[in-house]
Parts: sequence; C-alpha cells; structure tokens
Amino acid sequence: MSPATLQQQHAAVLYSPKDIRVDVRALWPPQQGQAQVAVVSTGLCGSDLHYYLHGRNGDFALQSPLVLGHEAAGIVTAVGPGVKNLFVGQRVAIEAGVMCKNCDYCLKGRYNLCKKLRFASSAKTFPHLDGTLQERMNHPAHVLHPLPQNVSFEEGALAEPLSVLVHASRRAALSAGQTVLVYGVGTIGLLACALAKSRGCSRVVAVDINQARLSFAKKHGFAEDVLCLPPCPKAKSPEEQLRRARENADRILEAFGEDSGFDVVFECTGAESCIQMAIHTAITGGRVMLIGMGTRNTSLPLSAAALREVDILGSFRYANTYPEALSLLASGKLQNIDKLVTHRFNLVDTARAFELLTRGMDERGDMVLKVVIGPEASSSRH
Repeated sequence: MSPATLQQQHAAVLYSPKDIRVDVRALWPPQQGQAQVAVVSTGLCGSDLHYYLHGRNGDFALQSPLVLGHEAAGIVTAVGPGVKNLFVGQRVAIEAGVMCKNCDYCLKGRYNLCKKLRFASSAKTFPHLDGTLQERMNHPAHVLHPLPQNVSFEEGALAEPLSVLVHASRRAALSAGQTVLVYGVGTIGLLACALAKSRGCSRVVAVDINQARLSFAKKHGFAEDVLCLPPCPKAKSPEEQLRRARENADRILEAFGEDSGFDVVFECTGAESCIQMAIHTAITGGRVMLIGMGTRNTSLPLSAAALREVDILGSFRYANTYPEALSLLASGKLQNIDKLVTHRFNLVDTARAFELLTRGMDERGDMVLKVVIGPEASSSRH
C-alpha cells in the first residue's frame, strides 16, 4: 500500500520540553498479531508530565519526537493477520508494555522486568514506541484486554494505574483485616486506598502535605482518617533528615492512635523523607511497599527496619494484572473511583491539558487530579 492511499490521523507529538504539536500522520494497517484501536480515553500521569516539562523521565531522555500517553482504552477498528481473540467494534483497555515473551523473566510471569520490554510513551528504548495520544494506534493483540460492559472508557484507562497497585498489593501480600497507611494521595495513592478497602483491610489512613487532596480522600471515602504534615525546610545533613523523619513518624502514629505501626505502608510519593517515615511507621514484621519514584539515592534507617524485620519491597509497573484490575473496576468495590477524573480535553488541546496538569489547579481554583484526553472529549470539569 502506497502512502498516497493510506488514511490519515492526528497525533499529539512531543518534540522537546513544552513543545507538543498535533501532527497529521499516515495510518498504517495493523501487522501480523496486531489490532488497530481507536483511542477513546487517555489519562495523563506523572511520567508523561516529566517528559513534557523536561524532555526526560529520570534516566530516559527524548531522542526523537514521541507520542506520550499510556493509560488508555478504546475500540478495535481493524485486526491484523493471525488475530483470533479480538473483533472489530470490541471495547478494550490498552496495556502499554510489549514484552519479548521469551526471556527468563517473561517465562516466569514477571514480564515487567523483561530487559527487552518496550513501553509505549517511554524513551527508555530507541526507536521509541509511540503512546496513546493519537486517534488510532496499532498494538499487539495479546496486550489488549476486553472491557467489561459496565466499565466506561475512562475507567478502562484507569486500569493502568490500578494495575500498578494490584501488582504492589500482591508483592505486599495485602489481605483482609490488615491496617494500611498511604503516603501521598495523588491518583496512585488514592487507588492504593481504594484497593486496600476493597480487600477488606480493617483501617486505611493517609498522609500528605496537600490538605486539599487529603480532604478529597476523606470526603469521598478513600481514607478513613487523614493527616496533613507541614512541609519541612531542607535538612542541613542526612543525620538531621533521619532524625526529623523519626520525629514525624512518631507524630503520625500518635495522631492515628496506632502506637505499634501499620501492617502495610504504601509509599506513593518517592520523597526521601516519606520513605524514611514509612519504615518507622510500619509495624514490627510489617511491610513497606515502595511505589513512588522521585529520589534516586536515599539515606535509610536500615537498622530500624532490620531489627524489627520490616520488609522493604520494590515494585515496578505490573505483570498479569489487567484481568484483575478490570474485574475490580466492574465489581463496584472501588468506591467513588469515577471521582478521580477531574478534567477532560480534546486531543487537539493536549498542550493545554499538560499546562493545567503542571499548575495543579484550574481557573476556578479546583484541584486537578486525573486529566483525560480523547479525540472528542469535552473540555470540562468532572
């Protein structure tokens, strides 16, 4: 098929920091094992924002123009040769990672650790794999998951960040009856709270430095109790930082009336002080789950963890979680999950959406949580 006979589509392409352009691109038919999806909803996340602001996310720097977006759902519009599990018109959630399926990690079911994994919207691999901020995309059929009938496209897009928490909760062995403390109540922290409650945890509380987000968490039932910590001035030394963390941890335990600590602590900020506090606020024999990414090198109170057998666990993306995440979204157990989407934009207004996400507050003074972009989304508040 010659380029002259191809259909065209629009894509929001990042060229450099704060330089997003809506380009017209050729729309190729899906190849062997692929399906073509009309993207209906894409949620913006923290890594997208890092690329937009800095042209990089941690060590992964933009090397060529890149389509961002990886929290998405849409409708199958075409299937390539060999695809038997999908049909045209099917509603699907898009799992952004494409694993090799042959390495030891993939064969053991830990494909999130696959060294050859390519992730849509990430600059880790080159050539980059474009993300979902485009009208249509071709994607391997084996990582497209049917949406339950009662799950909307916006909720289907939330299956990606929810998968992060499903994976983390498995590693933390989260179970009914446990007490849970969450640091940070952005979208990931709120989903951590919602997931813990759906699992029957006996108490779910949250800490942040943003009172508006904490009020939102409590008002909509994500957390039973919340605590706002005032931002601290920068410590003069690592020792001073560790001392402050211990003092703040004691303050947190006293405020919540949990002198012994919490069974599971989800650290969703990536801030060094919160990681330190998380260790001190875990119960003896408890678990700290590191989800937030932000501090590359951290001073840790390791003796406080080792002497009390507090397990410090890392968590990277997810593997084999989409079916459970979509089942949870369909179950109704995630109370007020629809409240997470606060703002919507058309694809052509992607740059405006990122600027709003950067500010964190709209022109009415309302908090920005999850911003969703679609080809024909209304530019409005939820």
